Amino acid sequence: MGWFHGFQLHIVINDKGEIISFCIAHANVGDREPLRNQSFIKRIYGKLFAGKCYIGKELLQVLFVDEVHLITQIRNNMKNSLMSISDRIMLRKHFKIETVNDVLQNICQIAHSRDRSFCNFMANIICGSIGYGFLPKKPLIRYNTVQTNQLAIF
Repeated sequence: MGWFHGFQLHIVINDKGEIISFCIAHANVGDREPLRNQSFIKRIYGKLFAGKCYIGKELLQVLFVDEVHLITQIRNNMKNSLMSISDRIMLRKHFKIETVNDVLQNICQIAHSRDRSFCNFMANIICGSIGYGFLPKKPLIRYNTVQTNQLAIF
């Protein structure tokens, strides 16, 4: 029949919910593999917040060379690491990525099983991503810092 299936979409978003970069990979490729691709991470700098599945010493070193600081949660069997309070707050808000995935799948309709050819699949993904860019309200992360001269006493 020529059915086409077995791909996953990896996206990187900023705090305004805008898609910075995306990559399409086979379903049998691990989640960390696209981050090793230079064309996928060339527009990324600063801090990259990710889930527990992205933990890896080799990936951390590769991204650190490219001036990207990977911040992930720790697993149960790992040692605690010092993290700034702003990084901890931003790490708690990583559910916004799932919200963007939900908007892409349900509103922009990029996830369905009617694609029978690779060209139709790619056209559907790209058109859905472009349509997402034109949405007036995107899921954004509101994080404001207040500079005061008060001392915090705990």
